[in-house]
Amino acid sequence: MGEDKKDEIKRMVREGYAKIVQGRSSCCAPAASPCCGSGDLTREVSRFLGYTDEELKLVPEGANLGLGCGNPVALASLKEGETVLDLGAGAGFDCFLAAHRVGIKGKVIGVDMTPQMVEKARENARKANYRNVEFRLGEIENLPVADNSVDVIISNCVINLSPDKERVFKEAFRVLKAGGRIIISDMVLLRELPESLRNNVNAYIGCVSGAELKDKYLELIKNAGFQDIKILGETTIPLEIILYPVEELKIPPKILNEFGDAVVSIKVQATKPA
Repeated sequence: MGEDKKDEIKRMVREGYAKIVQGRSSCCAPAASPCCGSGDLTREVSRFLGYTDEELKLVPEGANLGLGCGNPVALASLKEGETVLDLGAGAGFDCFLAAHRVGIKGKVIGVDMTPQMVEKARENARKANYRNVEFRLGEIENLPVADNSVDVIISNCVINLSPDKERVFKEAFRVLKAGGRIIISDMVLLRELPESLRNNVNAYIGCVSGAELKDKYLELIKNAGFQDIKILGETTIPLEIILYPVEELKIPPKILNEFGDAVVSIKVQATKPA
């Protein structure tokens, strides 16, 4: 993929998520799309993805935008005093949950490339007086984080949006300490999608068009240097749920029927050699 195409994809994603945080879009990310603009549905979907009622009560209001496809914090077994990095932190939901796990001796860094998201996350942190969380504007392909400085990397349905996933995993490997771990929830494909879906802007923002084939995704993690790669869970999410409201996308029913089970949410864990 050429650099111009990559830049265009980043611009498209940045604009799409800016609209979401500003409340000007009804197109959210996987599984949570129906919940845009409805706090009750957002919480319901979050419970489905593995968040407990206690966790949902812990975070500042406005931090949960319903944009994930899993609960990487629950999978990460975070320990007090650890430094955690969240790739694509959004409004800070998972960062705030992680902050409670690592405690005041720990640190959580959230990186997002959408200025409006970073601004919202910083506002949420100020309002709730989180002193062990910081948010940085930057791309996950070029992390504004020092080498060998992070114990754990989490990410929730974001890497699929990157046009250069190979670079993302190499950057993750770079910033992790020896023995550090990456635990992510993301969308992958079980088979190739038709061109009508691959070229659909809303399907890209909805975490479908940019998703990588499952085997290729795991290969990219391995090629970056990670070992002990494990799939901790896998869930099929129907296209009509991911791409809500699907009528507006004008996707033929035949495509929905044929590829309705081609997109899955996976939870992956891997470690950097000690």
